[in-house]
Amino acid sequence: MEKRRVLLVGSGGREHALAMALTRDERVELHTAPGNPGTAHLGTNHPVGAADVAGLLALADELEAHLVVVGPEAPLCDGLADALGERACFGPVAAHAALEGSKSFAKEAMEAAGVPTAEHVIVRRAGALGEALDRFAGAPWVIKQDGLAGGKGVLVTEDRDQAEAFALSAIATAGSVVIEAFLPGEEASMLVLMDASGYRCLPASQDHKRVGEGDAGPNTGGMGAYCPAPVVTPEVQAKVESQIVGPMHAHLTAQDVPYRGVLYVGLMIDQKGDPYVVEFNVRFGDPECQVTMPLLGDHALDWFTAVANDDLASVTHGLEESALLTVVLASEGYPSSAVTGRSIEGLDVAEATQSGHGRAWVNMAGVKLDADGTPISSGGRVLSVTGMSGSLQEAANLAYARLSDLALEGAHHRRDIGARAGVQHPELN
Repeated sequence: MEKRRVLLVGSGGREHALAMALTRDERVELHTAPGNPGTAHLGTNHPVGAADVAGLLALADELEAHLVVVGPEAPLCDGLADALGERACFGPVAAHAALEGSKSFAKEAMEAAGVPTAEHVIVRRAGALGEALDRFAGAPWVIKQDGLAGGKGVLVTEDRDQAEAFALSAIATAGSVVIEAFLPGEEASMLVLMDASGYRCLPASQDHKRVGEGDAGPNTGGMGAYCPAPVVTPEVQAKVESQIVGPMHAHLTAQDVPYRGVLYVGLMIDQKGDPYVVEFNVRFGDPECQVTMPLLGDHALDWFTAVANDDLASVTHGLEESALLTVVLASEGYPSSAVTGRSIEGLDVAEATQSGHGRAWVNMAGVKLDADGTPISSGGRVLSVTGMSGSLQEAANLAYARLSDLALEGAHHRRDIGARAGVQHPELN
């Protein structure tokens, strides 16, 4: 059996989930840069940062990697896929990564493809801001920073002074800001594998972006997710594919270099069941990745290799039919100022990587090992716990039960993940 050397870029919970998915195929020899304790247990970590494009190129050459899988968005926006040249890369070139790197570019691409999205204005001068705010008065203002912001570059507010201050800061930082109409409805996320030969939509999931229960408090990188999302009915799914994914695939395939990777479609579903695009990302969401990767079964390597080589249309593997729910454990003070360096009790690195139908497991993110091998917190989002079973309720029960075995001083998590999908949380009653 010939081994396939895979270089995985990143160090978060998403990358641990990708590592677990890839190594279900025994052909995979996994190398992660820089990785975390979870990925180290599944392969070899290398001390090369995800932002170090030159270092990653050198590492890919040294390893003679058969495939490079890029987890975070920043190296894609910085041109890692371009620089890799002929080496197979799961992740788009910089020209396409701008769909996430620039909100204004994304809006222009949506218009070019004819996909439904919120009415909007791109403001590049402070003097034009007042007119733009007037245009969308009467509903909450939606202000989007034009650049990468780690999932926290959006403000939704009814306070005009707050909206103006945020927008002015965004213009000063990035040179432009997107102001758009507020879209009422329910959010969902769809991850779409895409290359020149076609696309494949993974089951829709729903993220929980706010830090507090009942969607209270500020935005975060994501406090939990579940899949499938009932709001995306078969009828809604058909609309998403015909009105959004299909047109975007045609638009991207018509460019000089086709899109090769995953396109994250952030959706708003209105009361009539009509979908609108809220945002595009050019990588797997975190924690959406944790609730979708297990559905690939043992075939993640085949899927990702096919996409990197414009051969997705030839893949005949099916997807597992299961329900998954993940809960994020965050450090005290997150998302404003996380307290780190505290020991995590109940976390066994080897055990955490074991996954399977009808059980729960841990994906590590802001975790490192001290000199004694004790896991300690090193970031805002420390880890996520995922349950997988035949129903969302069973998956939730598994995830929360596993989470209860862990202890981190001052840590917090949401106790209502999946509530919109009917998941019951007795501890809230």
